[in-house]
Amino acid sequence: MGGQLAFFDGGPAPPAPAEDLRPPAPEAVTPGQQSLWPGLADDRPGRLTDLARRAGDCRACSLREGCRGVVFGEGDPSARLVLVGEGPGRLEDEEGRPFVGPAGQLLDRILAAAGFLRREVYITNVVMCRPPANRVPQPDEVAACLPWLRDKLAVIRPRIVLCLGALAAQTLLEPGLSITRARGRWHEREGVLFMATFHPAAVLRDPGKKRPVWEDFSQIRSRYLAVAGD
Repeated sequence: MGGQLAFFDGGPAPPAPAEDLRPPAPEAVTPGQQSLWPGLADDRPGRLTDLARRAGDCRACSLREGCRGVVFGEGDPSARLVLVGEGPGRLEDEEGRPFVGPAGQLLDRILAAAGFLRREVYITNVVMCRPPANRVPQPDEVAACLPWLRDKLAVIRPRIVLCLGALAAQTLLEPGLSITRARGRWHEREGVLFMATFHPAAVLRDPGKKRPVWEDFSQIRSRYLAVAGD
């Protein structure tokens, strides 16, 4: 396991998990549960571009006044896997892109180690504007930005959503959820699979979280391969 975790420190990435390590297939979903994104024409790039344009003018909370601009998200508009973090930091605010600072560089290495290209997933955050001093977003700020996040998911229509950190898990899964207890477990919401894991920034602060994060991403990769042909 130690060699597999070398990528956390910038070492070579291990190979993606073998397909024979896939977990059991998801439980059967009724036809009604598969209608999470009903009635949408398959113009996801155009719809997402339009949504990003409108989000750029958002002034629903005070965060917009203290940052350079909205960090909407980036990646494949048709991605099967969406990763949701907390909010932009200083570098993200400067570049207008999510996860480009130290935590983002670690996330890139984790994705590569798990066999993903960054361009084939979609990466975003619960809030699109940087909170002052990178503090945790306040409930009213989360509430103001949540419709935008829901709209992004509705356009992309992912099969899997990975919550990076407690705030994302509490926003998308259950208020007050403990990330330590919830991580690594599958949750199903209207035909979409959700999992939570530690935020890459938490791994940078506490190297002891390397192993559980790698285990979680191994599960994500296996389930991703299982749904790839659906």
